Amino acid sequence: MRIWIEQQRALIDFTLASLARRKAKNLGLLAVYTLLVFVLASVTLFSHALRHEATRVLADSPELILQRMVAGRHDLIPPGYLDKIGKIRGVQKMEGRLWGYYYDPVIKANYTFMAPTAGDVERGTIVIGSGLERIRGLTQETGISFRAYSGKLYSFIVADILPHDSELISADLVLMHADDFRDFFGFPAGHYTDITLSVANPQEVRNVAAKLAAALPDSRPILREEVLRTYASIFDWREGIVLAILSGAILAFAILAWDKAAGLSAEEKREIGILKAIGWETGDVIRMKLWEGVLISLTAFLLGYLAAYLHVFYAGGILFEPVLKGWSVLYPRFQLTPEIDGLAVVTLGFFTVIPYTAAVLVPIWRAATTDPDAAMRS
Repeated sequence: MRIWIEQQRALIDFTLASLARRKAKNLGLLAVYTLLVFVLASVTLFSHALRHEATRVLADSPELILQRMVAGRHDLIPPGYLDKIGKIRGVQKMEGRLWGYYYDPVIKANYTFMAPTAGDVERGTIVIGSGLERIRGLTQETGISFRAYSGKLYSFIVADILPHDSELISADLVLMHADDFRDFFGFPAGHYTDITLSVANPQEVRNVAAKLAAALPDSRPILREEVLRTYASIFDWREGIVLAILSGAILAFAILAWDKAAGLSAEEKREIGILKAIGWETGDVIRMKLWEGVLISLTAFLLGYLAAYLHVFYAGGILFEPVLKGWSVLYPRFQLTPEIDGLAVVTLGFFTVIPYTAAVLVPIWRAATTDPDAAMRS
């Protein structure tokens, strides 16, 4: 075993010296190779981190949300629904929610107005998200006015700013008292936007949803796992768009790598002929060239993946942020939590390292089995 290790070390040393003799050519290939890995790794790391962030944020979301549908559109929950839901077996807790969207023509952005069920906001005051604070230049005790859809102007005092750590979900959020909310949007008493429910047995969520749909035919139950699947599908779709755009670059690199691996230069053929003439076996030549492919591809993979990690988690993924995160006037600012998917790393390594390394086998075998005199004269 020790002898084998020493042989491999000697082959690696010789391979490095051989690569250094063609420094410009190999550095160019390494740069292009590293750039390709960097782009692919950035997309996969960014998408996986966003999925992880969405899963973490939605972990405490309601198990079940009930909406009322009229003509295929989301409508208000009328009085009496809570009483009907309370009679369904398995429902542990239920709450009617008040929320809605408001378009602000000043900055041409939508806000999310909501009345917290805890009722911590006093009448005439609001609590706003960090995005609204930043774009409107608001601070605590600052006054702001909104014109309702009825045309009436409402004025509020900013009582507090939501923590910056929650900006991912609260950048455009405006919390207000329930009575202020009903007055502003003209909500009738006893009506709600939707209803959130918790189920005593998590395994029975689907059964409870089926009971709700049967008892209230005009309602639509939405499960937490369905929301998570929707977000995952959005991220998969956006990741696919980026990869489709980059497919031309990937194909161009594949052609370059194949041409580099499949077509040995006259200098390389002459080098192989000299090695065969001084006593190298065919297997030694093949192993030496395999080490060359491994060193180039593995170095490119490690450099590209490290650069992608720094780009995504320390530079905010600025190259792909608008595509993968989406775009908005009230754009949230948040730092992605470093999260690596082991399967994605192995898959990326397999499709970037293995093909290039394997591509050298056929041309190297042909050159290594050629007569040394013919190889040196080529």
